[in-house]
Amino acid sequence: MTGTRLTLTGLVLSTGCAPVAKALIDFWQCNDVGEYDNAGFHLRGHQFSAPDGSYTLETVYPGLYPGRTRHIHVKVQAPNRPVLTTQLYFPDEPRNASDGIYRPELLADLLDASPAKRAAFDFVLDLG
Repeated sequence: MTGTRLTLTGLVLSTGCAPVAKALIDFWQCNDVGEYDNAGFHLRGHQFSAPDGSYTLETVYPGLYPGRTRHIHVKVQAPNRPVLTTQLYFPDEPRNASDGIYRPELLADLLDASPAKRAAFDFVLDLG
């Protein structure tokens, strides 16, 4: 697949900062030119958090399409709990300011920019 490689890592935690093991994390995104694959479903998938709450996603840096900034869609669900549906965004993107769905609290930390990108984001679930 073409595009800049992106490795996204992080934790799934409770509001009390305890790791959440076996949380279902569902990711989907467009490719590097801003197209979603609705036929073969590339760049869509899920995984479970590790016993320490960690996860790693290896993908490509999402492209731009009309009206949106770069983002990755995510659903996170602790076992037998409600689903959190959200999107992750990237810092220093010119379209962040004009995207009506963008939220700065959902910025991934960009750890490395070249040649491949590394980013981090921790999901916090209210399990109370």
